[in-house]
Amino acid sequence: MYPESKIEKEKDKSEPFKDIDLEGKYTRSSLYKDAWRRLKKNKLAMLGLGIVILLILVAIFAGLIAPYDPIIRVKEESSLSPSRAHIFGTDLLGRDIFSRVIYGSRISIAVGVVAVGISVAIGLFLGALSGYFGNVSDAVIMRIADIFFAFPYVLGAIAIMTVLGPGIVNIFIAIGILGWASFARLFRSSILSIKNKEYIEAARALGAGNYRIIMKHIFPNAMAPIIVYGTMNVGAAIIVEAALSFLGLGVQPPTPAWGKMLSESLDYIDIAPWMMLFPGLAIVITVLGFVLLGDGLRDAFDPRMK
Repeated sequence: MYPESKIEKEKDKSEPFKDIDLEGKYTRSSLYKDAWRRLKKNKLAMLGLGIVILLILVAIFAGLIAPYDPIIRVKEESSLSPSRAHIFGTDLLGRDIFSRVIYGSRISIAVGVVAVGISVAIGLFLGALSGYFGNVSDAVIMRIADIFFAFPYVLGAIAIMTVLGPGIVNIFIAIGILGWASFARLFRSSILSIKNKEYIEAARALGAGNYRIIMKHIFPNAMAPIIVYGTMNVGAAIIVEAALSFLGLGVQPPTPAWGKMLSESLDYIDIAPWMMLFPGLAIVITVLGFVLLGDGLRDAFDPRMK
């Protein structure tokens, strides 16, 4: 037998003892603390996190960062190349491209967060019905999800926008409706792997109802893959919004949107390439940031990485 003092010293040196509760199980908060520790060691993931935070700050403080009004036209300054006065140059109508790129970040962030939020809400609700209750509801919901999977994402968004008409609210609806199936199937698979665990049976034996079991026991334990997939899906939503704006089905002028800026500069790429370069770079960097962060979160939440 080891002396008690030696055992205590070994416990102090061992990392897992810090996050173990009285029943010998990891607390819920330790999952996220452990994931954060691993995420901080991933340099690419932290780069992605930095890009996302910077983009959010730019969107919030666009009015303070942008040197010019993104809508005001100055004919005398049309099609100016990048200079000290206009670091990204100006477009055909004399509007400052840097200011329009800054304000365009608001549209991208809004679409990414709101549209994906709608997809997550619908997907979690239907996924819970499908995975927890099963039987007829499972068959019906999964067959409807298969129908949504059969349509290409961008083509489906174009079809919905053609019916609803252009506008930022309709973009939220189109992308949100099209994205729920993936979240529903992901949440369903998590529920199927969790709902027969011992602690679920114990909660049911203690009289917990279905709503309490789903919200208090299943949902927190199934959140890791939802967070990862949701983060990566934000980048996809931004690309779809840019494609819709490029085709004239998204945000309408004079509101600045990166996809619309690309569309307006397409015919002048030979004589004014900066008009397309900077909005295109904004889209690439933004999507790259969310992809790097999502990839890092996937590794951080993966139990096999412990």
